[in-house]
Amino acid sequence: MRKKPREKPQRTRWKKSRLEDLIHRATVDAQDDEEEQLGFFTSIEEHLKFPFKATLHGMEVRVLGIEVDESDQIVALCIRDHERQTVPLLDLPLPKPPPKGAEWIEAYRLWVNE
Repeated sequence: MRKKPREKPQRTRWKKSRLEDLIHRATVDAQDDEEEQLGFFTSIEEHLKFPFKATLHGMEVRVLGIEVDESDQIVALCIRDHERQTVPLLDLPLPKPPPKGAEWIEAYRLWVNE
């Protein structure tokens, strides 16, 4: 679940030490990878300011929230012209400037790629 190879991540605006601190905060009480991912889900849901705009495939979407899909990955709930879609959170490009709390997404990306 955790060690899937990903495409080269976007450059982050947060220091690695800050992201590592967030990883620790999200996973401190977890016993396994599944609980660690749940810790990230909870932290992202709590700290990330929704909704926000992002660009997917050249089109603007609104990101309404996150959920865990049937394959147990965290996905972003997006809407464009009343059409809803989910996008793996790891693949969601962050807007510039990023929404408040976006460092939690970057910490999650770092955790997955460790």
